[in-house]
Amino acid sequence: MVMKVHGSVFSPSTMRVLIALHEKDLEFEFVFVDLRASEHKKEHFLSLNPFGQVPAFEDGDLKLFESRAITQYIAHVYEDKGTPLVCEGNPMATVSVWMEVEAHQFDPAVSKLHRELVYKSKIGMATDAAVVEENEAKLAKVLDIYEARLSQSKYLGCDCFTLADLHHLPALTSLMGTPVKKLFDARPKVSAWVADIMARPALAKVLAMRNQQ
Repeated sequence: MVMKVHGSVFSPSTMRVLIALHEKDLEFEFVFVDLRASEHKKEHFLSLNPFGQVPAFEDGDLKLFESRAITQYIAHVYEDKGTPLVCEGNPMATVSVWMEVEAHQFDPAVSKLHRELVYKSKIGMATDAAVVEENEAKLAKVLDIYEARLSQSKYLGCDCFTLADLHHLPALTSLMGTPVKKLFDARPKVSAWVADIMARPALAKVLAMRNQQ
């Protein structure tokens, strides 16, 4: 039975799962969920994710939600397929640390910046400059730590591309078209890392899916 991803290609969380599937060269069915029509709040979708948020994921009888949990499932269960996204032993522990950093240090600031600089402009709302300034400062501190880490390792988790890097791609895709890009460009190691991971063919495939919507 082919895996199914229920979501929107414009959702960063859905993108995260789609990128992982493409990295693994896995076949899947994409089921578009119309967020504007509130399909994610209807009974069928709530049976897949009771929190009413995209994405939801099915692999046979298994139903999962929360994008980072789904990518970990894909990486471990389909470890022998496509790109290795996890490591064995001590390196995996380090990868796990940087996955947590992305979720709890990087994502909170970039999510607020995305809302102010991308989402609000799309719906005609005014940007809150104070929120942007506050979260640019928070992100700058995180990126200083990334710069130090990337001086020691080619990628965040180890010397190969893993989930610790992949999880950043949806946010980077949206922020590189905003003034926030300057924060990444100002740090040579971070800038090189961004250019490297954003050149992944799996990301290009997901962006192509988005362009077709």
